[in-house]
Amino acid sequence: MTTSMVTFFTTLLVILMSFQTESLQHPMPSPYYSGSVKAGYWPSGNSLSPSSIDTRYFTHIYYAFVEPEPNTFNLIITSSDQNYIPQFINGLSSRNPPVKTILSIGGGSSNATLFSLMASTVKNRAAFINSTIQVARQYGFDGLDLDWEFPQNEQDMANLALLFKEWHQAVVLEAKVHRRPRLLLTAAVYYAHTIVLIGPSRRSYPAQAIKDYLDWASPMCFDYHGAWSNFTGYNNALFDPKSNISTQFGLGSWIQSGVPPSKLVFGLPLYGRAWKLQDPKVHGDGAPAVGAADGTDGTMNYNDILEFNKKNKATVVFDRSAVSYYTYAGTTWMSYDDAPSMTRKVQYAKSLGLKGYFFWQVGGDRSWTMSRQASSSWGH
Repeated sequence: MTTSMVTFFTTLLVILMSFQTESLQHPMPSPYYSGSVKAGYWPSGNSLSPSSIDTRYFTHIYYAFVEPEPNTFNLIITSSDQNYIPQFINGLSSRNPPVKTILSIGGGSSNATLFSLMASTVKNRAAFINSTIQVARQYGFDGLDLDWEFPQNEQDMANLALLFKEWHQAVVLEAKVHRRPRLLLTAAVYYAHTIVLIGPSRRSYPAQAIKDYLDWASPMCFDYHGAWSNFTGYNNALFDPKSNISTQFGLGSWIQSGVPPSKLVFGLPLYGRAWKLQDPKVHGDGAPAVGAADGTDGTMNYNDILEFNKKNKATVVFDRSAVSYYTYAGTTWMSYDDAPSMTRKVQYAKSLGLKGYFFWQVGGDRSWTMSRQASSSWGH
């Protein structure tokens, strides 16, 4: 540990002795804790300027992503981050109505083994936690988000529970020491409580720790199917009578695990999944495919899908049972959401009592069409 880290945690230990242990085992009140969440991720360097985000449709915006250093587990703030983070914070601070900003750590391209090592010991967790708080305060973020994709086994999940507990205790104490609102703590998680389709083993998230120590968890209810499969499928079907790969099943499993619906913020994609059809004449859900659609990496933003439909006079189909759209033209087939399916999904989540929703990612929208629709469907 560095000298500053030792000093920080020595201070925490002293303060711990002056407070009842029980008061640190459960979430402390925060001015940001109540109310609905309408969130979106902004990938650093995105062509959409943070100062252009229409905050009428959001309550929280995430900065994505930073990662821990492999040896010290301190956050790496690259030269690009040093440029983009102030743009992000300053750009959003000028918007009205105001939004809360959250620093997201990890992401889909991050190293899951690195997070496993970080969470495996008290010392490593302490180094990581201290660094996250220091960086968040240095740049003026309102919260911290962990996007570990994904814990690989039950030991990782047990360590994740310890991380959430210690992280929560640290942000509570830091707020007490400096007499300021504590930082939010959130985490992006698998669409279902138990991970079964990714990695070597079946493993379940620590529901009790999520309930006790996070402001909310964010199930990523998308990427159910993609060009890695040799058949087409819906990116984020609300219902699927043939399998458990659906938002209905995923959210239900989280609630059944004991995580209150009021601690869940579910994910919606502002992009579609795109395949190349094996035979253009066979173009339904589950049609044979041969990888990503030509000219794509297997994805396409909502804005670009609308342009594709117009340019190619594509056939658009709404699947009422899945509550999803698909479109096809030539050999290209894509599944995506449009306003009516977005409305149904948001209303369904609200009917379950969820805390809110988030988008990946805000730059994929078209003139804030989907953001406006979701916000209106959710209400206040």
